[in-house]
Amino acid sequence: MNITALSIPDVLIIEPKVFEDDRGFFFESFNQLDFEKVTNLFPRFVQENHSMSSRGVLRGLHYQLPTKAQDKLVRVLQGEIFDVAVDIRKNSPSFGAYVGVLLSDSNKKQIWIPKGFAHGFIVLSETAEVSYKATDYYAPQFERSIRWNDPELNINWNLEGINPVLSDKDSSGSLFNRAELFE
Repeated sequence: MNITALSIPDVLIIEPKVFEDDRGFFFESFNQLDFEKVTNLFPRFVQENHSMSSRGVLRGLHYQLPTKAQDKLVRVLQGEIFDVAVDIRKNSPSFGAYVGVLLSDSNKKQIWIPKGFAHGFIVLSETAEVSYKATDYYAPQFERSIRWNDPELNINWNLEGINPVLSDKDSSGSLFNRAELFE
């Protein structure tokens, strides 16, 4: 496994060792001991989510407030997405900054998104299936959403002619400067 810190060092790209031959491929998508050894992080995943979306679907920017905040390990099972993590920790040197990465079934990269980050993605392929492990359970009363197109965040979603398709919840997310954030 190869781990790379992004421009916000708490957000990591994880690239598994892939074994390919004429039959296809095999890789270990997660190994607790290896992850702990390489990252010095000790997650305990309690929930795994799986979504399927069509081209242009934008999900996010989602997070849960402290006491129910979640670390997430995200990967694409089929298709391609542009994945974004926004630092919403008020005392962080990268507060309000974001990182974005292309995740796909072909590059097999995963992104580690720690607590204190809002998360979202847009589907760039015809369809995409995304799986993400979480370290706490979904708790709707703690869930919050920030608008994907917040002018203060100024996220470059690499839309390339895509008109994002949003849920009602995501369409009515908070502006960043009015959102409940992490202290």
